[in-house]
Amino acid sequence: MNNILITSAGKRVSLVNDFKIELKKYFADSKVFTVDLNPELSAACYVSDGWFKVPKLNEPEYVDVLLNICVENSIKLVVPTIDTELLLLAENKELFASKGVSVIISSVDFINKCRNKRLIHDFFESKGVEVAEEYDKKHLKFPLFIKPSDGSRSIDTFFIETEKDLTDYHFSNDKFMFLEYLDLNNSDEYTCDLYFGKDNKLKCVVPRKRIEVRDGEVNKGKTEKNELVDYIKNNLSEIEGARGCLTVQFFLFKESRRIIAIEVNPRFGGGFPLAYLAGANFPKWIIQEYLLDEEVEFFDKWDNNLLMLRYDNEVLKHGYLE
Repeated sequence: MNNILITSAGKRVSLVNDFKIELKKYFADSKVFTVDLNPELSAACYVSDGWFKVPKLNEPEYVDVLLNICVENSIKLVVPTIDTELLLLAENKELFASKGVSVIISSVDFINKCRNKRLIHDFFESKGVEVAEEYDKKHLKFPLFIKPSDGSRSIDTFFIETEKDLTDYHFSNDKFMFLEYLDLNNSDEYTCDLYFGKDNKLKCVVPRKRIEVRDGEVNKGKTEKNELVDYIKNNLSEIEGARGCLTVQFFLFKESRRIIAIEVNPRFGGGFPLAYLAGANFPKWIIQEYLLDEEVEFFDKWDNNLLMLRYDNEVLKHGYLE
């Protein structure tokens, strides 16, 4: 059996279904399993072929529990989905490999860069990619934007219009970065889905324009074959340690066409289903590379200007008792 496990499944119903569709094309009897801290309250767990409960990530038994699930259920691929689990799984990648399980994840070194906004700025600049200017706290320009170097989900972020909006709190944390403010009135924000093969080379790039965001996840968006495609191909064609899906945030200025990179999340993003439905078949390429040992060529024949409008749907479990 060549089963797949998607971790921290939560609401990722579409991602689970995408992998189920692609896996059945190659291995009709194989299954896509899920794990979650609270699987009984995870919609994605109910649509998977089976789910398992796991401890919290910071509990010492987490890795052993996850590995045992893989071994006991003939799981060959593990697909992480949230930032907080990436480093732990990357650090234990070889342990899983020793049991015949491939964790689809980038290297420890690259994940550390992605988890630190200052380090990822340095990485971008080393690749010739422009980033927002970071100000010295004694020489600020307004308006500006403050965010922590290790933050996520827009926690502890602040728009500072003038000097009077600053407080002692803003200067109390050395992790706070004081950055050039990128005005969405003058620019558009894009999440770009990038697929990197086993050889650390770029195989596909799909810019998704963020039209509307809810709870940090794209609710309305569309694919665009714009200058970001060639820009990324020219500057990020090979990244040491990068594997699988990366989601990279960019701002593209409307008039000047200036491109500013913001951050990298080395995992599937919540808006990936749009790229998949446009024809960028990351799940298929993962199966081809890691289960069939096939090479993946660069792909750019995805559907341009495909609009995605998400809506809430229901997953029901009859007879559920708390």
